[in-house]
Amino acid sequence: MQPLGPDSLTWRFFGDNRALLTGPRAGVLQLMLPELGLGVMEHSVFFNDTFGRLKRSAGPILNTVYGGAKAAETGAKVRDYHVDIKGTMPGGERYHALDPETYFWAHATFLDHMLYGVETFMRPLTEAEKQKIYEESKVWYAMYGVSDRAMPEDWPAFQEYWKRMLNERLDANKTAAYSVGYAKKGLPRPPRIPAPVWKVLGVPVNAVARFLTVGGMPPEARDILGLRWTRADERRYQKFAGFVRDLDGLWSVLPEFVKYSPQARKAFKRDGRPRPLSHV
Repeated sequence: MQPLGPDSLTWRFFGDNRALLTGPRAGVLQLMLPELGLGVMEHSVFFNDTFGRLKRSAGPILNTVYGGAKAAETGAKVRDYHVDIKGTMPGGERYHALDPETYFWAHATFLDHMLYGVETFMRPLTEAEKQKIYEESKVWYAMYGVSDRAMPEDWPAFQEYWKRMLNERLDANKTAAYSVGYAKKGLPRPPRIPAPVWKVLGVPVNAVARFLTVGGMPPEARDILGLRWTRADERRYQKFAGFVRDLDGLWSVLPEFVKYSPQARKAFKRDGRPRPLSHV
């Protein structure tokens, strides 16, 4: 299967840096699947090097979209990182990171991350565009070489799948709770910043981190994780999102190193920029 390219909506949107405003939505939702949360707890340095792990994971995932002729090679490497991530759940069931249902859930959270980021901070998507992006996600997923038996057939089926996962399969396991702990307790002081400085600087930094983290989570996930979010918080969040959307004209004329991830910029230079948008 040919990898995604400039004619795809995914190329246009996935590497857009405005998606960073969604916070750690995808990562937290991944960890809320019990099998995935336990796998990370037992086989990852997540607890000792949380941000380092996230940074190391982001590049290869982006390159399964933007890697061009090497996308499948990158996808296979990402898949093979997970070969030995397996064990036993508390109830005695076996888990494996390459179980199609577990692996597809991780992929689904990246797809959701992109869709949520676009509609919240860029512009609304038509149903036809969502369907197109979902079909492109099948191409993206194929780069991993993992069974697609857990993948819903089409966009409406994916929506039902997403609702079912949020309402029936996720929990506040130790790994997931840890991943949003800073939203309740604040970020740890960076080693190079003196304690008196962080005491002042940490107040606005933690407020922004909490706002983006909790605001970017689905309501169902907030409830499961016990993340407090009021109607006033939601009004402020929607006002902020609207402000970002209103800046789209300014955003369009900024340099590409501001607008897009390094992986996307490299792909644009190699294979061409995304095609002009048209109604699909």
